[in-house]
Amino acid sequence: MKYVDEFRGTDLAQGLVDRIRRAATRPLTLMEVCGGQTHTILKYGIQALLPETIELLHGPGCPVCVTPVALIDHAVALAREPGVCLTSFGDMLRVPGSATDLLHVKARGGDVRMVYSPLDALRLATEDPKRQVVFFAVGFETTAPSIAAVIERAAALGLGNISFLTAHVLVPPALGAVLDAADNRVQAFLAPGHVCTVMGYRQYEALASRYRVPIVVTGFEPVDLLQGIANGVDLFNAGRGVVDNQYSRSVSRDGNVAAQRAVDRVFEVCDREWRGIGMIPMSGLALRPAYHAFDAGRRFALPPGVTETKNDCIAGEVLRGVRKPHDCAAFGARCTPERPQGAPMVSAEGVCAAYFQYRRTA
Repeated sequence: MKYVDEFRGTDLAQGLVDRIRRAATRPLTLMEVCGGQTHTILKYGIQALLPETIELLHGPGCPVCVTPVALIDHAVALAREPGVCLTSFGDMLRVPGSATDLLHVKARGGDVRMVYSPLDALRLATEDPKRQVVFFAVGFETTAPSIAAVIERAAALGLGNISFLTAHVLVPPALGAVLDAADNRVQAFLAPGHVCTVMGYRQYEALASRYRVPIVVTGFEPVDLLQGIANGVDLFNAGRGVVDNQYSRSVSRDGNVAAQRAVDRVFEVCDREWRGIGMIPMSGLALRPAYHAFDAGRRFALPPGVTETKNDCIAGEVLRGVRKPHDCAAFGARCTPERPQGAPMVSAEGVCAAYFQYRRTA
């Protein structure tokens, strides 16, 4: 197949559904990690097509959901700085920190710009050398190469008025954290196709072998996901903890080596806090010492940020696949996306995790 509509064909989809129904003779809890895959699952009603023996969970694959409140507070503080232009992808503008979000700062006169690429931030810095431009660098391995390339370009140009507030996170350590949890329910994964296009799937082989769970690298169309689920069921039935590459038209085992080298030149692996989950060792990317001049956290005197505390919000459990959004007693009553209640993590997760997962599964 080579056309998008072929990957949405009803005959192929029905054939895969029939295959899954024949094979899924015992319960299987399967987690897809990427929000793009979740969107397709809900848009096309894939869960409803599956037998009752298969439960789909939606994992921590949304950078909006997992960016900690302290980093949101830092972005808000930077946006309030005189002479600073805070640039960000649009999905971060409404994510609340401990007191407010970037969209409200913009409404009150802050110079907050939604951009479609870090190149837009580079252009702003080049056009106005007197303005300090900060790019809020959020995302998984998918966005890191383009941001690394822009940082290298800024260094080559000798720009002293652009910096980056980095919040990059890595998928494999998060999957390991899910599997290590005492209350883990996940028995197989659909790995994120976009991340694996960049990084390949070598890292997932060690996870599959260590935890004896099938991991299927999957695309984003309905036939992709149904084939990924079917392959996952077959591997689960056979007791094989291996990686299967359903998305072979875009993903290779080694990935995009040039992109990986760009990331390695600019970033180094670090421990990272995940909102609603906590600290996951070696799960983030930080700027290497050679690029510390472009680190917004070092350039500006930022407040320490709010420490996330335990509360009655269950969003962390939602992201780990332990509970469902409708299990939250507060959601829909006193905690809503527009008016999140309680401590900082409640406010953020009310918007990011519990609400988005609810909207996807409602």
